[in-house]
Amino acid sequence: MPPAADIVKVAIEWPGANAQLIEMDQKRPLSSIIREVCDGWSLSGSEQFALRYADGPQLYITEQSRGEIKNGTILRLAISPARAARQLLERIQSHGIDARLEALKELAKLSADPTFAAEFINMEGIGTLARLVESGTHFGEMLAFTLTAFLELMDHGIVSWDLISLSFIKQIAGYVNQPMVDVSILQRSLAILESMVLNSHSLYHRVAQEITVGQLIGHLQVSNQEIQTYAIALINALFLKAPEDRRQVSFALKYVIFFCQHVIRGNRPIKAEMAHQLYVLQVLTFNLLEERMMTKMDPNDQAQRDIIFELRRIAFDGENDPTGTEKRKAMYTKDYKMLGFTNHVNPAMDFTQTPPGMLALDNMLYLAKVHQDTYIRIVLENSSREDKHECPFGRCAIELTRMLCEILQVGELPNEGCNDYHPMFFTHDRAWEEFFCVCIQLLNKTWKEMRATAEDFNKVMQVVREQITRALAMKPSSLDQLKNKLRGLNYSEILRLRQSERMSQDDFQSPPIIELRERIQPEILELIKQQRLNRLCEGSCFRKLGNRRRQEKFWFCRLSLNHKVLHYGDLDESPQGEVPFEQLSDKIPVSDIKSVVTGKDCPHMKEKSALKQNKEVLELAFSVLYDPDETLNFVAPTKYEYCIWTDGLCALLGREMGSDLTRSDLDTLISMEMKLRLLDLENITIPEAPPPVPKEPSSYNFTYNYS
Repeated sequence: MPPAADIVKVAIEWPGANAQLIEMDQKRPLSSIIREVCDGWSLSGSEQFALRYADGPQLYITEQSRGEIKNGTILRLAISPARAARQLLERIQSHGIDARLEALKELAKLSADPTFAAEFINMEGIGTLARLVESGTHFGEMLAFTLTAFLELMDHGIVSWDLISLSFIKQIAGYVNQPMVDVSILQRSLAILESMVLNSHSLYHRVAQEITVGQLIGHLQVSNQEIQTYAIALINALFLKAPEDRRQVSFALKYVIFFCQHVIRGNRPIKAEMAHQLYVLQVLTFNLLEERMMTKMDPNDQAQRDIIFELRRIAFDGENDPTGTEKRKAMYTKDYKMLGFTNHVNPAMDFTQTPPGMLALDNMLYLAKVHQDTYIRIVLENSSREDKHECPFGRCAIELTRMLCEILQVGELPNEGCNDYHPMFFTHDRAWEEFFCVCIQLLNKTWKEMRATAEDFNKVMQVVREQITRALAMKPSSLDQLKNKLRGLNYSEILRLRQSERMSQDDFQSPPIIELRERIQPEILELIKQQRLNRLCEGSCFRKLGNRRRQEKFWFCRLSLNHKVLHYGDLDESPQGEVPFEQLSDKIPVSDIKSVVTGKDCPHMKEKSALKQNKEVLELAFSVLYDPDETLNFVAPTKYEYCIWTDGLCALLGREMGSDLTRSDLDTLISMEMKLRLLDLENITIPEAPPPVPKEPSSYNFTYNYS
């Protein structure tokens, strides 16, 4: 008799017959099991049948995927993938419109299955679908299902996108360029063009000839956020693959940014995928600065030196220009010193470090020309000071530019799944330069508030970085709102915030405090464990890794109230609240869990190629390994959820929790408890015996009496 671990109890359905309840031996060939099932219903030709899941995506079961079947799963006996592909191909090529439409509907659903897709593609199915599109005779639902099936089949990566014909591209581009076209057809056409651009260099040029950014702009002005998302995704793909014509790309990006204001300022909330596409667009815009950021100034280039002369002229235009060469040099040296350059004799040398390179000079010139009064005020009020508290404008502008490039990650590629866009950068066609102008005024103001001298330069820059990062974290919707946020983050407020955070971290190192901390820690840790387990009982929603944006899938997992079973199951969309246990079809006994692994040790991270892995996904990945050799793979939506689940699972297994969030929670709670205990004490004394640990952590309170 096979071991119990190799037996899975399932139900198998067949239309018009009672379900068969069988014990599936996972060591037996799948064909043998299917033959027995067919014999039970007196069906001949078992090789023409296969098993599929009855619920969810209803994927075919293969020898490779059968290990995912769990006890209690409902399966369905169906015709084999090859037979299904052959029948659908015949029906699609039939002359009956109704029969063809029903076949295309079923094909659109089955094409997501990799087993079926491989069979259909081997029968030249993709060519058949392409010819249907090229003919231009399909419209409405029939065309929408054709495009859906085509995209699903191509996304399996079995055939190359380079095989796509020019006539097919022209037909798809035509749907995008039409003023009035069905929404479902437009969505799929945009998605197909995006995949072409991203997956083939040669197709990029063909698509770029048929579709312009200007034509896509119109789709940003509609009210349908799905269409807006697909349009921005295609625009981003075109920019990512665009040749190095910086001027043309820069103009086009600013054009797109302007029209994205319609998206951001709409009444509806921005969905996750739209936020990601806006973030990608923001990154692409900032990356146009990389070339100037990494360009050193040539001290012998007269055109570049003229920019520095222009800065001097605007600041000190009222002064007479001496006629003698020596007098002119002496006056220029004095002016460059007042402008705050490090090299007074040849300030061009200040721009030879990269980053920020010539980008710093560009920012300074923009400030001097567009905000001339502000520029002159900053320069003159510091150049006239004699108390060693002058703020060196040139040095500050260069270092500030470098800092802003670091904060906004100029030159780095966008991260998959990141949604961190800043609405204010979509409100001005020169948002980067205006952002610099706001920040240089902040720096000058903070310098005066700190009464800084040249020796305090690095300290001031640290405070300014903190002011900017805190303000950006508040997501101001405009540059004016940014100014208001920064006004509230003056130097005094930064000191207050630092002091508050320092106190909450509890840096006391005296022996009595250390001893008291050690006594409190087990109680607090028990509280945190209980909180983690309570959160696991509420459950969390996770995104299925590897699913495409246009058909994003979710699944939900939660711990039973008695902490003995993990329940999980697929969802069609992200839930708004708690998902009942009845809706979760799968479960794992906690007693079967062997270990919890994280990061690169997770099976689903090892399977991913190095190019697709990114740091953020690795940091949020964890897996549950359970008997016999199964895994349940997670990618947490946030760092907070990651810590909740990894800590909670460790607590279930009786192991020590070790996430950074746990340590932060622990430090905060211990500090609160210690302050309450020491609040009324003038002299700290530690009793001989530790306070009793409460039996029920949930009823824990912070009231203790010390003698």
